[in-house]
Amino acid sequence: MRTTPRTWLLRGGVLAVVHAAAETLRADYGVAHPTSRTLFEAIVLGVLVGVAAVWGATDTWREVPDRGRVWLIACLVAGWGAAILGIIGKSIFVDQTGVADLGGALTGGAAFTALLVLVPACVGFLAGRWIRVPGRARHGLAAEGTVTSEETADDEPQRGGSRSGPRS
Repeated sequence: MRTTPRTWLLRGGVLAVVHAAAETLRADYGVAHPTSRTLFEAIVLGVLVGVAAVWGATDTWREVPDRGRVWLIACLVAGWGAAILGIIGKSIFVDQTGVADLGGALTGGAAFTALLVLVPACVGFLAGRWIRVPGRARHGLAAEGTVTSEETADDEPQRGGSRSGPRS
């Protein structure tokens, strides 16, 4: 099954908007409360990491095909999209941010956002493996193309001895 553009575009677009909104809120809060922004920035960072991790775990749980490639492309879309949308949001709602800030946002800012999407999503992939779907593996409803231990036991006759030695 091939990866459709809709899959990575949805993830990248949504996360670009979420990251741009978070950057705009963080900048606005920093202007209004310059001495007490550390806790707010930590909470915003935790929420951004949590969104990507939960979505990555959900993709593993739902067995989205080729999810590694989907998230790699999505993190690039999210990075560059969040950079552009963040500059627009800060220029409208916070201060006089302009085109001069776009270069730094499209390089360092986009790279940081891409990592802030990709790394938690990969952690979510690992966490998604531990989520158990009721009735899927227990009742012999394994994924298509896999062989369960019950099917193997029925198909092969039981023989004693070592498997590496010759059979008699």
